[in-house]
Amino acid sequence: MIKRGDLNFRFILIGVLVVFSAFYIWPIKDTINLGLDLKGGMYILLRADTADIPQNKVNDAINGAIEKVRNRIDSFGVKETSIVVQGDKTILVQVPGVVDRKIVDKLKDVGKLEFKIVQSDKEMTASAIKGEEQPGYQLKYLDEMPLLVSDDNALVGADLAEAFVGFDQYGVPSVKLRFTADGSKKFAVVTGDNVDKRLAIVLDGNVVSAPGIREPILSGEAEITGDFVVEEVRALVSILNSGALPVPLVLEEERSVGPLLGSDSINRGVMSIVIGASLVVLFMLVYYLLGGLVAVVCLFLNLLFVLAGLHMFNATLTLPGIAGMILTLGMAVDANVLIFERIREELENNRPFALAVKNGFDQAKRTIVDANLTTLIATVFLFIYGTGPIRGFATTLSLGIVASIFTAVFVGRTLFAFLLNMHISKMTMLKLLPNSNINFVRLRDICVTISLITICVGMFNFYKSEDQMYGVDFVGGQILEYKITPVTPIEDIRKTFSDSGITDVFIQEFKDIEGGVIVKSKGDISQDTENILDAAYEKVERLKVTTVGPTVGNALKLKALLAIALSLLGILLYVGFRFHHFDFAFAAILALFHDVVITLGVLSFAGYEINLLTVTALLTIAGYSINDTIVIYDRIRELTPRMQGSSLKEVINTAINSTLSRTVITSLTTIMVVFVMYLIGGEALQGFVFTLLVGFIVGTYSSIYIACPVGLLFNRRK
Repeated sequence: MIKRGDLNFRFILIGVLVVFSAFYIWPIKDTINLGLDLKGGMYILLRADTADIPQNKVNDAINGAIEKVRNRIDSFGVKETSIVVQGDKTILVQVPGVVDRKIVDKLKDVGKLEFKIVQSDKEMTASAIKGEEQPGYQLKYLDEMPLLVSDDNALVGADLAEAFVGFDQYGVPSVKLRFTADGSKKFAVVTGDNVDKRLAIVLDGNVVSAPGIREPILSGEAEITGDFVVEEVRALVSILNSGALPVPLVLEEERSVGPLLGSDSINRGVMSIVIGASLVVLFMLVYYLLGGLVAVVCLFLNLLFVLAGLHMFNATLTLPGIAGMILTLGMAVDANVLIFERIREELENNRPFALAVKNGFDQAKRTIVDANLTTLIATVFLFIYGTGPIRGFATTLSLGIVASIFTAVFVGRTLFAFLLNMHISKMTMLKLLPNSNINFVRLRDICVTISLITICVGMFNFYKSEDQMYGVDFVGGQILEYKITPVTPIEDIRKTFSDSGITDVFIQEFKDIEGGVIVKSKGDISQDTENILDAAYEKVERLKVTTVGPTVGNALKLKALLAIALSLLGILLYVGFRFHHFDFAFAAILALFHDVVITLGVLSFAGYEINLLTVTALLTIAGYSINDTIVIYDRIRELTPRMQGSSLKEVINTAINSTLSRTVITSLTTIMVVFVMYLIGGEALQGFVFTLLVGFIVGTYSSIYIACPVGLLFNRRK
């Protein structure tokens, strides 16, 4: 199967990857970046309102707004804050480990820029440092240097026309200032009366610079020089412009998770991984025996490589990312099952074990690559159009797909080659299903009728309850989650709100946390809610805050539709060109559409809302369902030249029957781990996991009874 020299090289390569990955991720708690939904923190999306600012100054205004945001967050003593510009006028702020809505309120205030004279009397400054009050002055610090700053403003931000980067006579970077007409007059007086003193530049009460006044400046243009580097000059220019060009910041989106809820999510996620992986391992060991041992090694390496990939790409592990990791374990089994079932077929045809292994891997490899690449297409669009946690899911699932192809095809083949060299001459396996000869195509009319009725009923109920179906991600609004101690009946909490005059809210229990309560509203009522709860109950802990503005909600809805549409188009093109049959490719897309629509209908009856996680689940369903369909299509492609003279109907029936065992086993293992997530993954993921559970069942059904029979129908009409 594999020459000894090649086998040694393979083992060396695998060993290097394993050792590298193990050392790379150890210790796990220090190397894996946890998302804010796991470790707690705030995700804040702010839009800069630049409507009243000249177009040529918008960039300066945005940069100034970023510096304003940074200064204000720093005043809370928060470390490792991430502040980045998204698009043209949107600023994303991520604050790890802190949940304080005072931060949000402070970020929305317009910046206040002031110029104040610094008292040069050293004795007065020394007295202020000792704590003695100095009337008319305040003690402030600039890089630990004490400054006694006047209470009165010499100038304000409105007096400054602009600040920009310049260079002094020696070529050293400097800050150039140009004042307005009124500002120039004030500046001339201030500099004339305070030569040899410092002029403190104060933003939001913090001194950001304190240049010395060398001489009176009458022109209205000034220069701040010093031992600057370009980056320092640019930062100071941004700060000055943020005050000269005040930019209101509008809260578009907020997602805050308290550390209590984050730790609970980690515990539930880890438990889901352990139990789900254990069930899969147990099943594979019992069902495939020796082959199961090979699969278990591949699954372990798959998980190791995914964790190493997360660290290598500096990716963030989110709560949906944990779900993606669990799902990866279930779906990674598919590659091994494909190989083992191929080996079984070869052994049943009386092939020698070595030849059966070789043929099994050769025949399954193409199917594995095709099936996983179509799933990868869906995850790519998830990453492009998703936000934080959703991207985490897409990243984890993508890494899992790549890792499963490598471990099943390369590592699995290497381990089997080693077993052959150890003179293992047989592979005993259990058999769940006997060889079947079911006429699946004959049932297409009945199945299509059942599907159409199910779709119509589901869609009728969906549109009837559409107003209640969409979550705040798509319609805007606010969701507040708290833990109340002592535990209080939900009816009492509702009465508390009603007695306080707040009736336009939806209140329910949050079952993940004892004493948990969820408050939903169409507007921002967080402050009123906390005032009410703090006054009525002994102890109130904030677990989570989700606020989405209507503009963002509409944008997210558009992105979700675009992600689904482009995923279906990408899968259509890949299947069509790969199998040279666009009639079957259209049938596959029709089956995916069928899966998504039926799942939405079931969600409407179950009472789960549609949010970003639901869309993530729907795209995952599309990837999983097409995976199933590709396996059958690949067998049709393989059987067609062998069954010359047989009708396409017979070829399709043979293909479905010959892959039925693989379909049942893969569906069983995947649904098994998803069901574990549903039971213990927590309420935060329940809607997401329920969607997956329904979608995987419907997807398995549609691959057999919709995709292939409808493909036959298209082919006949053509």
